[in-house]
Amino acid sequence: MKKIGILFGQEKTFPQAFVDRINQKGGGDITAEFVHIDKVIQSEGPGYDVIVDRISQSVPFYRAMLKNAAMAGTAVINNPFWWSADEKFFNNSLAVRLGVPVPKTVLLPSCQMPDDTTGDSFRNLSFPLDWDGIFNYVGFPAYMKPFDGGGWRDVYKLHDAQDFFDKYNQTGQLVMMLQEEIIFDDYFRCYCIGGEHVRIMQYEPRNPHHLRYEHGKAPASKEILDQVRDYVIKLNQYLGYDFNTVEFAIRDGVPYAIDFCNPAPDAELTSVGEENFEWVVETAANYAIERAKNHRPEADNLTWGKFVSTGAAKASLLGGQAGAATPMATEEASAKPARKPRAKKLS
Repeated sequence: MKKIGILFGQEKTFPQAFVDRINQKGGGDITAEFVHIDKVIQSEGPGYDVIVDRISQSVPFYRAMLKNAAMAGTAVINNPFWWSADEKFFNNSLAVRLGVPVPKTVLLPSCQMPDDTTGDSFRNLSFPLDWDGIFNYVGFPAYMKPFDGGGWRDVYKLHDAQDFFDKYNQTGQLVMMLQEEIIFDDYFRCYCIGGEHVRIMQYEPRNPHHLRYEHGKAPASKEILDQVRDYVIKLNQYLGYDFNTVEFAIRDGVPYAIDFCNPAPDAELTSVGEENFEWVVETAANYAIERAKNHRPEADNLTWGKFVSTGAAKASLLGGQAGAATPMATEEASAKPARKPRAKKLS
């Protein structure tokens, strides 16, 4: 018998619906339950063939447990090694190489020096930075946000250089990005499951949270929807995410990828509505069952897709042409799980 677990936190509706759907479809050969952890011993698995992770981004203990589980053979959705190393500025850089439009974006050093560093730790950093060059490239209005953050925490809308410096001085030791504002005609939030199953949802991020899917807009054209779908699949396959959402702002008919690192995306019934909720429950259940059927005991059961170590390099060599890179075979890509680089002091 194969066993699937879901690891979650404050969610109310999706985890139970996910478990119930798998137990309805599994025919007794595949079952699902909420993950139960009473101890974590090095190199020993937790007893699940598949675990769907919805919370480890907020709980470091869970992230370490999932890496241990993956090494012991559990298929973890999403890959905890890659997710630990991922961040938004890299994702933007990769999107440029893949030919996916993104807002103009610049990486900024933290306003305050990290703990245990001194001015000597930053001998390679010009002071002051080329602020005029940065502002001319990005333009105003702009947004400033953490390079590896999420959930709209510590995000600032900026109107001019003075506004920038006022807000930048409030960011402490956070490493931030300055990003062009895309004033959009339409907006989409797109689920992608298994690197191929896509649900495109028209969305209005300026509405209150519970009304964002009630946009009142006319349906988008087939041409734009096809382009969005193509970009969603391309980004998720190159990033290696099995469960993610991608957001696009449409400006003058061009889809700009705004946010595409959401590996534990909102799937609550009260947020996404009944039709979208049904799609994500059914698709996630089918995908987890597929991963359970393909599970190989004590083997590496992670998926890496078109992994960036090959994908980005080939896209670069071919001038950043969209689709230039070819998939890396799963066996080669997963032969040695990526590890988050150990943090080093700058001093």
